Amino acid sequence: MRAIEVTAYGESDALEVVDEEKPEPEPGEVRIEVEAAGINFADIMQRRGVYPGGPDAPYTPGMEAAGTVEATGEGVDLEEGDRVVAMLNTGGYAEYATANAQMLFPIPEGMSFEEAAGFPVQFLTAHSCLFEWGGLEEGESVLIQAAAGGVGTAAVQLASQAGAEVFGTASTQEKLELAEELGCDHPIQYTEVDFREPIEEETDGEGVDLVLESVGDDVFDRSLDALSHFGRLVTYGVASGVPAEAQNRRLLFENKTVSGFHLGQASYHDPSKIMKAVPELTEGLTSGDLEVIVGDSFPLEDAAEAHQYIEDRKSAGKVVLTP
Repeated sequence: MRAIEVTAYGESDALEVVDEEKPEPEPGEVRIEVEAAGINFADIMQRRGVYPGGPDAPYTPGMEAAGTVEATGEGVDLEEGDRVVAMLNTGGYAEYATANAQMLFPIPEGMSFEEAAGFPVQFLTAHSCLFEWGGLEEGESVLIQAAAGGVGTAAVQLASQAGAEVFGTASTQEKLELAEELGCDHPIQYTEVDFREPIEEETDGEGVDLVLESVGDDVFDRSLDALSHFGRLVTYGVASGVPAEAQNRRLLFENKTVSGFHLGQASYHDPSKIMKAVPELTEGLTSGDLEVIVGDSFPLEDAAEAHQYIEDRKSAGKVVLTP
């Protein structure tokens, strides 16, 4: 089978097409014939070698894959041909991938494989950060950084439907228009204005109740500035590559809360905290109330180009690979 391999940590050209044997499913696993694989920024950080606990090179990247069940291991009650999407540790950038059967989701009726590949990481992260970790309630306000990205587009929809006032940042007018279409009340072009300014103006200097932050560096500090007294910030990424630190003195005297969220670690330690959102999300996607925003699709062999496209901030919504 064809697969993408990170031969050694580095830039996007570290991704190469290789030929490998089909992986064999162990007990409790399935082998999926992959129709679409989602790309996440964590894949890029792993490729660079800066992702804590990431895989050693060489390896095949890919944390989510959608396709059909092609073979099952012992103890798995699924049928060949079942349409599923899987959360993986690695291995999704390939024509076939094995997955733990407990980390599979049936693909909702009417959803394409490309859309399905953008469902698990994005929507489970967004839902967890907003509600389980962030405690968002109707009538509150939330700032979503990178509102036109994969997680961002999911978070904007979920927050808007929950009755929150939604602020969202993006780098271009086109991305802001996408966020606004999905329910963002206050789109902010962060390349043109410090996002703290419109938030201060719109909230009469009070700040927002919740921030979803995935950048790190000074964006983290300025996100804390944008929080109201008693506000909460959930950090779930370090896209800048520069980790940030919260001063305990500041949290103490401003009564602000910072929480961290990592989907993979949360799923490993207590999957029930994550998976309980699946029925609600699946219902929303099936009914059309929620939508997976697929921005661009690249052939599997163009994985390096797809990574660079994301790194150059050209993408909006989910970027996927199709074998």
